[in-house]
Amino acid sequence: MYIGVIIFFLILIIFTNKKVYYPQSVLYGLTLWAAMHMIGGGIYIGGKKVYEIILLPLVGDPYSILRYDQVVHIIGFGVATLLMYYLIKPLLLQPIEKKTSLAIVVIMAGLGVGAVNEILEFIATVVVPETGVGGYINTSLDLVSDLIGAIFAYLFLTIQSNKSTQH
Repeated sequence: MYIGVIIFFLILIIFTNKKVYYPQSVLYGLTLWAAMHMIGGGIYIGGKKVYEIILLPLVGDPYSILRYDQVVHIIGFGVATLLMYYLIKPLLLQPIEKKTSLAIVVIMAGLGVGAVNEILEFIATVVVPETGVGGYINTSLDLVSDLIGAIFAYLFLTIQSNKSTQH
C-alpha cells in the first residue's frame, strides 16, 4: 500500500510539474518524505516497524513522543504546506511577508492535506485492520505534528521571502 501511494503521487507531480513548476526544494522534500514513509512502513528493527520507534523519549505512555512517525509528519506535512503555497502563489497579488491571512490559508491548506491523510489511514484500518496505523491518540499526535510542520514551512517561506526582498 505504501508503494502504491508513493507511485500515485509521483505520477501526479510529474504530470503537473510543467504547469506548476515546483521548486527544487519542494521536489527534494517530497523525495525525502517518500523515502522516510517507505522506511517507516516497510522496515522492522527489533520486531518493531520503524514508524513505532521512539527517537527521543520526551513524553511517555500513552503519548509516546517523539516517535519516527511524528518526525515524518512534521517533515512531510511541512513539505505539503510548501506545496500548497506554490499552488496558491500564482493567485496572489502581494508578497508573502505582508499577509497574515495568507499564513492562515497556507497553514490550513497544509493541515487539510494532513486531515485527508488521516481519513485515508482510517479507511485503511477499516478495510485492513492489521495496518497498525493506531487509534485516537495516534491520530491526534499526527495532526499536532502536521501543525508543527505547517508552521515551520510558513516560517521557511517567510525567511525565503525576506531574503529575496533584501537582495
